[in-house]
Amino acid sequence: IYGPAAVASGRPVNVSPFLAFAVAVHRATLELASMTYVPESSGARQRVPLFDTPQLRDFLDSLRRRVFLAELLTSFTKVASGRYVVRTRRGLRMRRYSELDLVRMASLADAAPDAERPGIYRRLGDLALFLAGVFPDYVQRHALGPVDATRVLRAARIAHGERDQLMSTPAIELFEYLGARWYRQAGELAPLRTEQIEVVMDVADRYRQARRVLNVVAERYLFPAGNPWFTE
Repeated sequence: IYGPAAVASGRPVNVSPFLAFAVAVHRATLELASMTYVPESSGARQRVPLFDTPQLRDFLDSLRRRVFLAELLTSFTKVASGRYVVRTRRGLRMRRYSELDLVRMASLADAAPDAERPGIYRRLGDLALFLAGVFPDYVQRHALGPVDATRVLRAARIAHGERDQLMSTPAIELFEYLGARWYRQAGELAPLRTEQIEVVMDVADRYRQARRVLNVVAERYLFPAGNPWFTE
């Protein structure tokens, strides 16, 4: 337990990841209340102003959505990985997956039994939102090359004609499209319509606003300019 003096000193203090992210989301909510525009990534370390703060304020007006974002960020403090077996024309093959590898996760969803797909689709939606929200520059520069984009779109079972159109979509917009699609698939295939699924479906309809709010949280509180804990 740390008292006010320890906090005021500027020294690091031990708090739970969820509390830290919840505070960041709350501070973003307070700041957006008086902001008229928010920078949007338009390329590698390039920003342009977007005057969409009313939509972001509307997203954050819901406590359930604010908690959703804090839980999303917390969930990526520990990343699962492993192996799974698939049947191919050449017999059984071992494949790897990681919760931070969109291509492998999409392939895992494509090979998984129907009963397991809702959970994998939910996590794919989480991953697309996390990467595009917290690391937009990475998404624009490195996340998906043409080969990987083709594999992800094929694994997502998108029709060939639509797939060709999506190949020319900017990376951030592609992540928004895929993430919202995966959230909706998770909700549609879930055996029970729980409160958690309701929030997922709600965020699916506001996916871009969720991504933009995470951009604000990341730039202002997770990786702010001049932060000594995150220097290159």
